[in-house]
Amino acid sequence: MSPDGEPDGQVDRPAPQGPSGPARGLLLVLGAAALAVVVLLGTQVAGVFPDFRNPFRKEQADRSQPPLLKSIQDLSRYVAAEGNFQVVVDLQNDRKNVPEFLLNERTLFVGAGSVEAYVDFGKIAEGAIAVSADGKSVEVKLPAPQLAQTNLDLEKSYVVAQQRGLINRLNDLVKGDPNRQQQVYKLAEDRITAAARDSGLSARAEENTRKMLEGLLRSLGYEKVTVTYTAP
Repeated sequence: MSPDGEPDGQVDRPAPQGPSGPARGLLLVLGAAALAVVVLLGTQVAGVFPDFRNPFRKEQADRSQPPLLKSIQDLSRYVAAEGNFQVVVDLQNDRKNVPEFLLNERTLFVGAGSVEAYVDFGKIAEGAIAVSADGKSVEVKLPAPQLAQTNLDLEKSYVVAQQRGLINRLNDLVKGDPNRQQQVYKLAEDRITAAARDSGLSARAEENTRKMLEGLLRSLGYEKVTVTYTAP
């Protein structure tokens, strides 16, 4: 024992104290939140509750109207050939004496489309099929092949680049123009149609139709088959 009456080797120390009131409350909140996350993850893995999804996930709603049948028509076309084309359209619309950075619209577009060449059997005139007296020969006169309307395939067509002036972009923000690309599409269709006329597609349709009829009529017993085309 020390001279002052205190036991030897013993020193009074202040008892350890925990966090203060506000700090203790914050720790409790954080601990409860961590426990909740662990419980939720555990129940989701175990399959106790359904999957928890992002409340701000992207959703898509289809509010389209049902298709409306406009008309039905019978077709008697024999599609004898089809051409597939690709065209590059570089279309620019601007104003004279106006800087391009203010008012300018230029689109570089790659258009892919197809054109069918067909023979309309519904327009075969009376007396167009002549059989010889001995029944061994037949002559068929057909209307000349025609080119169907160009079918622009938007899934294979795409915009390579587009430039728009400041005023054009501001106009889009104010009112927009959902039909702005129609001019580009129309130009692509016109160029594909012109290319189809110069591609020999009609001549290919004539040859294919002739071969088809020759094979069909010879299988019926005709030894000589002649197929000709009338002027369009």
